[in-house]
Amino acid sequence: MYPLPRLFLSAAHKSSGKTTVSIGLCAEFAHRGLRVQPFKKGPDYIDPMWLGRAARRPCYNLDYNTMSSEEILAFFGDRGADADLCLIEGNKGLHDGLALDGRDSNAAVARLLQAPVVLVIDTQGITRGIAPLLLGYQHFDPEVRIGGVILNRVAGERHGEKLRAAVEHYTDIPVLGWVRRATDLVLDERHLGLIPSNEQADADRHIQAIRSRIAEQVDVDALLRLAGTAPPLERPRLPPAPARPLPRLRVGIARDRAFGFYYPDDLETFTRLGAELVPIDLVHDARLPERLDALFIGGGFPETAMEALAANAGMRHSVRTAIEGGLPTYAECGGLMYLARSIRWHERSAEMVGVIPGDVVMGRRPVGRGYIRLRETPAHPWPGDGALPAAGDQVIAAHEFHYSRIEHLDIPGPFAYQVVRGHGLDGTHDGIVLHRLLASYAHLRDTGKYRWIHRFLAFAARFANNVAESSKGTGNQAGTP
Repeated sequence: MYPLPRLFLSAAHKSSGKTTVSIGLCAEFAHRGLRVQPFKKGPDYIDPMWLGRAARRPCYNLDYNTMSSEEILAFFGDRGADADLCLIEGNKGLHDGLALDGRDSNAAVARLLQAPVVLVIDTQGITRGIAPLLLGYQHFDPEVRIGGVILNRVAGERHGEKLRAAVEHYTDIPVLGWVRRATDLVLDERHLGLIPSNEQADADRHIQAIRSRIAEQVDVDALLRLAGTAPPLERPRLPPAPARPLPRLRVGIARDRAFGFYYPDDLETFTRLGAELVPIDLVHDARLPERLDALFIGGGFPETAMEALAANAGMRHSVRTAIEGGLPTYAECGGLMYLARSIRWHERSAEMVGVIPGDVVMGRRPVGRGYIRLRETPAHPWPGDGALPAAGDQVIAAHEFHYSRIEHLDIPGPFAYQVVRGHGLDGTHDGIVLHRLLASYAHLRDTGKYRWIHRFLAFAARFANNVAESSKGTGNQAGTP
């Protein structure tokens, strides 16, 4: 058992403003010199990018879809061990989740971590009605401790006083502040939620503006006291992940304004397994680095930078030559889009790498959204390794969130995955396998339920000492086909 001050920020429903409040609190705690460790419940990349930037530490995800309860506890304790305070931001509403019994809800995570919950309530159009709302949340699951409420989008002083009076008269929940409605506090949104902080040229200025407003209108000292009332937490010790020794590999990773969707703990796993991650800017760099053993292009919003990506013909040629020459490559969602022939969005179209013989079309509604289940097929290229699963041995829990589809895909297969739940490429398949490329709409996470990173590196290690004749002169290394 060990002490770990912590708070769980949640809401009654999504778009209540809890991310803005969480960003402001992380920034204020860091401004005070505290080591604040942010976490985000669920599969999310964008909110954690903002939270991590505000806290000046990577933000980690806690997700029942890809993690067991024991792993969540161990992971939380490990990443928060050196922090003065842990702040967990929920997704959607406190009791929302897929399971009817709530076992994968935000409340379940708060209960598991024994974290006091602070509800951020959107109060537009509410006065006295806030009382039965809060009473309902208190009584629905008495094991979840609601330690306070922050009233958000308050119209003015009179509205705030009416809300405070109702809460204090009918409930025993402390009002920890109210945040007035203000358009300059709103973070811009796009089809997948907030615009990522890696696209925001003025992200730090925006974070500090939010910090200043939250510090003025929320009782930060009371929140710190509340975090300190969390009971000591048990941290289970999990056995280390099985892994055979690997050679030191250089793995190129796309990190720029178009591509930035990576789990920080996944990147840490690459490093722990001995890989050197080499950042690549697909928008501005002229070509791939001199020597690479593998390439990883994660998710992002390539459609927002498609003209710039198309204009960088040298990089597109370098990537195509390397992959066709046998460079082991893994691409997720946005990475798949970049490797296709073209991207069409609204009335605009731009040429992409073209190693995948298909065209990506952006729609106005989600094509694939949420948790998915995949089963590997024998065509999956990555090897099994002892206790690590081989193709077909298990159903994989992952997620997808894409508004795009791929058209005119000129390959009959084989595909790496059978879609058990979700959409993938076509509702049945996901995972394009070409050369030594695996490209899919699925976003994987390396946890105890599915150890994909060691398998990808083991696959790359097979070809690490070969140089493809077709890639000579392009500034990169690739394995022979």
